Amino acid sequence: MGLKLYGPTLSPNVVRVIAVLNEKGLDFELIPVDMKSGEHKKPEFLQINPFGQVPALEDGDIKLFESRAICRYLATKYKESGTDLLPAKTAAEMAATEIWLEVESQQFSQPISKVCFELLIKPILGMVTDEEAAEKHATDAIKILDVYEARLSQSKHLAGDEFTLADCNHMAWLNVLMMTKKACLVNDRPHLKAWWEIVSARPAWQKTA
Repeated sequence: MGLKLYGPTLSPNVVRVIAVLNEKGLDFELIPVDMKSGEHKKPEFLQINPFGQVPALEDGDIKLFESRAICRYLATKYKESGTDLLPAKTAAEMAATEIWLEVESQQFSQPISKVCFELLIKPILGMVTDEEAAEKHATDAIKILDVYEARLSQSKHLAGDEFTLADCNHMAWLNVLMMTKKACLVNDRPHLKAWWEIVSARPAWQKTA
């Protein structure tokens, strides 16, 4: 039956899953979901994701939702395909990966996504950017990205020397941020910038982007 990914490619959460699929070298069918018409709230879609949100994934009889859970599933089930995104061999290495996966979801994503929403997504939707709110969210992001800068001054990638799911999960929203005037949040931090240049040059990401 193959892998079926549901959602619009303008959604960073959908892009997060596509990035993992491409790193794993997996064939998949991308099925667009028309959010404007409310297709994600229709009964047939709610059978896949009862919360009516994207993305959703079907792998044969298995139905999944929540982008990070989908990414973990793909990295685990298809571990032997393409890039091993969970390469940890020791408890300490595994913990490092888990830490930065959690940091992405709990610390990083909120301020970064809010900056992107104000500066890029609102204009696309015909809404007016709240510059004051954008600056506030950028200020919140500064404190967090300073931690990233310190971490990446000590290791090539977030969990250590190898590229992992922790790196991959960050890339969708960072890619959007780099399209805004707040790309300086990355460019002003030399180790963070160097890391971004390395990971965004990966063939799987180039295919995703």
